[in-house]
Formats: sequence, structure tokens, C-alpha cells
Amino acid sequence: MTRYRAVLFDLLTALLDSWTLWNRVAGSDDTGLAWRRVYLKLTYESGAYVPYENLVRDAAVQAGVDVKRAAELIARWSELAPWPEAPGVVRELRERGLRIGVATNCSNALAPIAVGCVGAPIDVVVTAEDAAYYKPRPEPYRLALQRLGEDARDVLFVAGSAADVPGATAVGMPVFWHNRIGLPAADPRVRPLRVADSLTPLLELA
Repeated sequence: MTRYRAVLFDLLTALLDSWTLWNRVAGSDDTGLAWRRVYLKLTYESGAYVPYENLVRDAAVQAGVDVKRAAELIARWSELAPWPEAPGVVRELRERGLRIGVATNCSNALAPIAVGCVGAPIDVVVTAEDAAYYKPRPEPYRLALQRLGEDARDVLFVAGSAADVPGATAVGMPVFWHNRIGLPAADPRVRPLRVADSLTPLLELA
């Protein structure tokens, strides 16, 4: 018996370890984190879609990172790696009969590359470019639900970034927060079903 009909994942943080690649390209963990924080701020403030690659570049400039690093990051996108347990968890969920989707803020050009790095089949992929807005606006989540053909209450959302927790909750999805690196909550008033530093406990919920 499954509790849900589908599971929808954040791609770059919940399924993939994008932190490591950003840090490698930046040259250090501290520089990578500073760059990533500015990039997330720009993404969330943007709302309506502007080219993702431009946001990555603008964030580098604002964070004091050589702008050439932004082009290098995009060129090395295929080096993204899944969290160790991610492929097995996705396969197990699919074997139980659940459909699997991802809702990502990356572009239509980069999303297929990132999805290919997961190492397990994905049924539905929605990008911010598709939806014309960036998460945590509701449009990407709602488009993913539409493509899955499911009601929000029947889809478990797996957040990676803190902002996805209130974002997905606001459209009616229950949320599991895969908080791998111990991020602070974006809104402490919004509580996910569970918070864990691994995807494995997700199998107990789905």
C-alpha cells in the first residue's frame, strides 16, 4: 500500500549534490557557498523567469567570483552527482507504482543534463522556464501537478532547499524536507512532515 500516487522532487538539492560542483568550480567551499547564496537570493527575488544562466553569472559577479567561473559551471553541468542513496530510492518508489517528477529552477537546456545525472528514470520534468516563474512561486509546482495528472494532496513533495518547504506546502502538497547540509528553515511556521539528512526515510512516508 502506498500513501501517495506520485512523488515530486526538487532536482538540484534534493536528488543531486549540486553543492560539491559549485564549490569545486568556485575554488573553495566558502566561495562556493557565498556564490550559491547570492544565486538563490536572485532566483527567489526574480519570480518571473529570466534566463537561468544569466542569474548564475550575475550571482558570481555580486559574490566577487570571477565571471568565467559561471561559464565553467554551466560547461561542467554533466558532472553533477546524485546523493548516494538517491538512485535506489527513486527506483524503489517507481517499483511501488508511484510516478516520479521533478520541479527545478534550472533552464530547459540544463534540466535534461541534470536529470540524466540522477541515475534513475524520471517520469515528469518541469522547469522554471516551462512555468515562466521560479520556485517558490506556485506556478512550477502547479504545472508539475498538472503534468503528473494528480491532486496536490496525492503527491508528496521532496524539498531540498529551504524555500521549497513553504512553496510546496502553499499549493497543498505534503512535504518531506531532505535537508542534507542542515539549512535553516525559510519559514519556521511551516513544518514539513519530516526533516532528514538522507532520502532513505522517504521510503517510510511514501
